Amino acid sequence: MLGDMLEIANLVQRGTAAITPNILKGVHKKLPFLKLKFTELDDPAYPHLTDQLEFLADVVEDFAEGVEEDMPYAAVAASVFALLYAHRQLDVIPGALPENGQINDSPVVRAVLMEHEKVFAAYAERHKMKWDAITVEP
Repeated sequence: MLGDMLEIANLVQRGTAAITPNILKGVHKKLPFLKLKFTELDDPAYPHLTDQLEFLADVVEDFAEGVEEDMPYAAVAASVFALLYAHRQLDVIPGALPENGQINDSPVVRAVLMEHEKVFAAYAERHKMKWDAITVEP
């Protein structure tokens, strides 16, 4: 289990480091499509995944549109990575992600939420969102 968590953390770090401002712009343009796809997720094993992905999409959208200009870029880049990773099968931006078919979406999304928990909790508070509802649980 510890090895799996380390593998996920390493994947998230590598993926986040690969997110350029250009990739962020591309994801921002695709957010309406991605948000629609999030509503189609239905995995009882991961009941919070849709809300978590929508939250991360909101973070990216608010940063890209200048609403959250002071959001640390690392948190935004990690959000972009999580969104891309969750929808890599859609081939939204080919070649933007490291390959790793062994890790499913939820642990990657949770790792991003946990790594930037203070930043995201403050964002949620500023936007009158219930951080507790956007849990880091599966």
